[in-house]
Amino acid sequence: MVDLGDGVAVAFKVESHNHPSAVEPFQGAATGVGGILRDIVAMGARPIALLDGLRFGEPDWHFQRAVAGIGHYGNCVGVPNVGGECAFDEAYALNPLVNTMCVGLLPTERVLSANARGHGNALVLYGAFTGRDGIGGASVLASQDLEGSDEKRPSVQIGDPFRGKALIEVSLELIERDLVLSLQDCGAAGLASSLSEMAREVGVDVHLDRVPLREADLEPWEIMISESQERMVAVVAPDRIEEVRAVCARWELPCTVIGEVTDHGELRAFFDGDVVGAIPASFLTDECPRYDLDTAPHPVTDSPVAAVNHEPKTWVFEQYDHLVGSRTVRRPGLDAAVLRVDGTRGIAVSLDGPRLGERDPFAAGWGAVMDAALNVACAGGEPLALTDCLNFGNPEKPEIGWELEQAIDGVASAAEELGIPVVSGNVSLYNETGGSPIPPTPVIGCVGLVPDVTRIPTRWRTGDTVYLLRGSGASLVRFVWQNAHRFSLAHDVSDGGLELALAEAAAWSGLDFVLSHHKPGEGVVVAATERPAWDDVVELGTVA
Repeated sequence: MVDLGDGVAVAFKVESHNHPSAVEPFQGAATGVGGILRDIVAMGARPIALLDGLRFGEPDWHFQRAVAGIGHYGNCVGVPNVGGECAFDEAYALNPLVNTMCVGLLPTERVLSANARGHGNALVLYGAFTGRDGIGGASVLASQDLEGSDEKRPSVQIGDPFRGKALIEVSLELIERDLVLSLQDCGAAGLASSLSEMAREVGVDVHLDRVPLREADLEPWEIMISESQERMVAVVAPDRIEEVRAVCARWELPCTVIGEVTDHGELRAFFDGDVVGAIPASFLTDECPRYDLDTAPHPVTDSPVAAVNHEPKTWVFEQYDHLVGSRTVRRPGLDAAVLRVDGTRGIAVSLDGPRLGERDPFAAGWGAVMDAALNVACAGGEPLALTDCLNFGNPEKPEIGWELEQAIDGVASAAEELGIPVVSGNVSLYNETGGSPIPPTPVIGCVGLVPDVTRIPTRWRTGDTVYLLRGSGASLVRFVWQNAHRFSLAHDVSDGGLELALAEAAAWSGLDFVLSHHKPGEGVVVAATERPAWDDVVELGTVA
C-alpha cells in the first residue's frame, strides 16, 4: 500500500493464473480475477479497478474464453476493468499468460494485517462451502509443466462472482465496524496457506471437522488444501462473534468458527478431536528453506512476433465494464487509465510487459518498468510505486535461473532509476511444456498520482502540432508527467513503432494525422500548441 496523502491509501497487486487458464481458460481467468480482488479486500481496501495482462499464441478459442472469463467475473462483481495489455506471440501458444492486477482505496487508519493476534480469539471461516475443486492448484498446476494438462482440469478452481460480490461487501462491513482483528483470503493451498500466514507469530488450532463442506466425504488433508473460491478467514474476539454472524447472514454467507488463536507457535489441525497435523508455523513462513539457484548465462536474440498485434484490440476491452463505480475519468484504449480518488485528485494505473520479441531478461525487466511508468506519465500521473508478476520457465534449469536473476536486476535497476518502490507482486514459474519455456516475461503494474483529473491529456485537436519526444528512461518519464497538463495528447512509442503509435492516437482522438515521412526513434508522441522544452524534439506535423 502507498499513502496518497489526505488520509487515503491505495493498495494494489498483480498476480498470475497462468496454469489454470491454460488448462481451462474461462474458469482459470475468472478465478484469477476473484483471487486478486480478495487479496485487496483482505487489506481493508475497496477494489476500484482491475487490469489484465494477456499473452497468448494467437487470438484463438482459448484466448476468447479467457477474455470471457475475465469479463464475466469482473462485470458480475461490479469492479471496472480499465486497462492492461493484450499481446500475441507463438512463444506463448502452449503456455499463455493471464496476469490480473487489482487496485483498491482505503483510509490510512484502516490498514488491516493478515497476522493473527490475541490468545483465545476465534478463527472464523465465512463465504462458500469447501469442496474438492482446486485441490492441487498450487502444486499440481503451478509447480509443474503442462504436459498431460487434460488430466489436471479438476485442479482448476470454479468461481462464483455473485458470491464474490457478497464476500467483498461482508468483508468491508466487518472491517469498517471493527468486528475483525485480522483477515486472510483462502487462495493457493487454501486453509493451509492462509492459516500458516496467520499463525506465523502466535500459533493457531483449526478443527477441520467444523468446516462446512459441499461433499461429506472429504478427507482432512483435502479440507486443508482445497482451493474452493470465495472464502475468507478472520480473527474475531469471542464477544463479537454473534455480530459477525449477523452480518454474514444478511448476505446469506455461511459463517463458522473453525478454531482459535493460540500461543504455542504451531499450525495444528484437528479432526474429531485428534491431532492430524502439526508444524511450527515459522517453518512455512519466515524460516522456510531457502536455496540459491544454479545459473548459466546464455546468448539471447530477439524473435519476430505476430502481425496481429498491430490490429485494434477494442473488441477485447469492450467486453468489460470500465465505468461501473463512477470513478473512471480516462477509459482504456491508450496508455494508462485514470480514476478519481477524491475531489479533483486521481490515480493513473497501467500494466505492461516487456517489448514483444525481447529475449534479453535484463532488458525485459528494465523495459517493462519504464513502459508502465511512461504510460502512467502519459495520462498525467506521477509514478508512485510498482507491482510485479515474474513469469518464467522452470527455474531449476540454470539458464532459466539466470533469466529470473537478470530480470529481477532489471526491474530493480529501473525502479531505482525512477526512485519508486516495488511494493507487491507474484512469481509464476514452470511456464513451459515439453521442455519449451516461455520467454522471460516480467509484467509490471504502476500506480501514479494525478493532482487534477480535469487537466490530463485527452485527445489531440484540430490545429495541434504533433511532436516526437525522442529518448527513454526516467528523465523522459519525469518530463512527460511534469508537463502533461500542457499536452492535449501524449502516447508512448512502443511495439509497432512510430507509425502505429500515430495511428492509435488518431483512432483515439477521432482525427486523422498523416505522417509525411518516416521519423525514427523511440519516445513519446505529444500534441500541443507550443513546442515542448525537451532536448530532442522532432516536429511531425499539424492535425488537420
